[in-house]
Amino acid sequence: MSSKEEYRIIPRTMSTQHPDNATTPDWSRDEVIGGNAEVLEAYYTYSTLGCQEVMWDSEGKDADTRVVRKLLQKYWDYFAGHTIGEDLFLTYRVPNPKIEGAEKKIIVETLQNIPVAYDVATLVYKREVSPLFEVILPMTTDAKEIIMLFNYYKKAIVEAEDAKLYDQTTVKDWMGNFRPKAIKVIPLVEDFDSIINVDQIVAPYIKAVKPKQQRVFVARSDPALNYGHLCAVLLSKIALSKLKALEKESDTTIHPILGVGSKPFRGHLSPDNIDNFLQEYRGLSTVTIQSAFRYDYTTEQVKEGIQTLNQRLPNGTPDLIDGEDEVILKGILAKCRKEYEHQIEVMAPFINAVAAYVPARRTRKLHIGLFGYSRCVAGVCLPRAISFASALYSVGIPPEFIGMKALNQLNEQEWSLLSKHYIKMNYDLKVVGEYVSLSNINMLTEMSQITAKRSGMSEEQLKDALTSVIEDLNTTEQKLGIKLGPRGFSQRRHENFTNNFLLSFLQKHDAEARTALIESAKLRKCLG
Repeated sequence: MSSKEEYRIIPRTMSTQHPDNATTPDWSRDEVIGGNAEVLEAYYTYSTLGCQEVMWDSEGKDADTRVVRKLLQKYWDYFAGHTIGEDLFLTYRVPNPKIEGAEKKIIVETLQNIPVAYDVATLVYKREVSPLFEVILPMTTDAKEIIMLFNYYKKAIVEAEDAKLYDQTTVKDWMGNFRPKAIKVIPLVEDFDSIINVDQIVAPYIKAVKPKQQRVFVARSDPALNYGHLCAVLLSKIALSKLKALEKESDTTIHPILGVGSKPFRGHLSPDNIDNFLQEYRGLSTVTIQSAFRYDYTTEQVKEGIQTLNQRLPNGTPDLIDGEDEVILKGILAKCRKEYEHQIEVMAPFINAVAAYVPARRTRKLHIGLFGYSRCVAGVCLPRAISFASALYSVGIPPEFIGMKALNQLNEQEWSLLSKHYIKMNYDLKVVGEYVSLSNINMLTEMSQITAKRSGMSEEQLKDALTSVIEDLNTTEQKLGIKLGPRGFSQRRHENFTNNFLLSFLQKHDAEARTALIESAKLRKCLG
């Protein structure tokens, strides 16, 4: 690996293809973005919005592996002065062979394209350029996975250039050198144990590969789906602390990436909440700029927000959590997780019924998620995080509040530590609390028989779920002193659309239901 690749600048803003936008972008002809439109999107994201990196996703969707050639060919006037791999970055998220099953070998196709992109860029720029040299491995749970990925590229792709094809003629003689000679691997940790033990995953990789700089991707969205809002916040804080401690013990500079969406449930990074976000999650090098951030706000707001993030990241040092505090935090996590999981299991049929109305924004294949209930509790699995959150926002029950009655179980020491490490808790819940609709909850209760039948669940199960939701909301108001429900014009209009959605949903007026769901999403500036 050349020194240029090792000591490159670390991009601060990573545009991703997460389909959480309510509004169709101006440049798109279709509501569902895919194929060549995503190539145009990458160019737009760099040139107009100012993002420094684009995550090119071949996990869960069919990605165009010729993206570098298409970008340079179609938009050379821009990329002539902005070199991919030096000034701007394109980073593959590859499938994890452990998870993918039938399509695990897509990783082979993706990695083999890295030397192709090198040849294309080197020819076009008339000098050696590695536009692709870093890949993200999702759902990483063990150091051996990222070490194997690093070694696979090196041994199966690069070292294959020395294989003899005929007499003494090698692959290299026939096709030329394969470069770059090595890739950098970014582990993406998403499940509870992997996040809380992220240092134990990264340390062996650092020891084996000895990078001077190492990026580590911590999920924030799926943990909220999997374990609840409070757990997702605390897991992020523990991970950032452990990565900083590992950095101090090694000769490697660690650059954390946090994968965040617009609303508090998925991280609360939006153009109008940047100051609060940077105060909440200290110690970051890179953040994701997802579709809702880019398309549900004015272009000027988006450009200004991205410019601010590019300037202000990295944003200091995370709070270091000692062993004693970690034990207490794990106790909080256990209480919150148990309460959340119990409730979601009961609500799952209703959530799935509503999520069927959430519109697609990207061409995606079926994704095998991490959620505990993807192992199918009572035969019911949950949708992806965006559709899950969208379903709950769309009925006036923001997902942030599910399981909040666990706060009643916290002792004084636990409460103090939660408040210390989730510094914007009151603010986050106050903001999203305006999307709570008690009138909708009352409607669901009054029409419990119809709702239960519509959702494929028992009426008793539905009533239990709604009773738990009311307890969560009451706990939040009592413990945090927050008054829930709409106050401003926009929030009241949002409630009207969620009310219309519920009525249409219960009457099976599908077109009206979808329209109301999308209109409410546009008001809150994201699907989920």
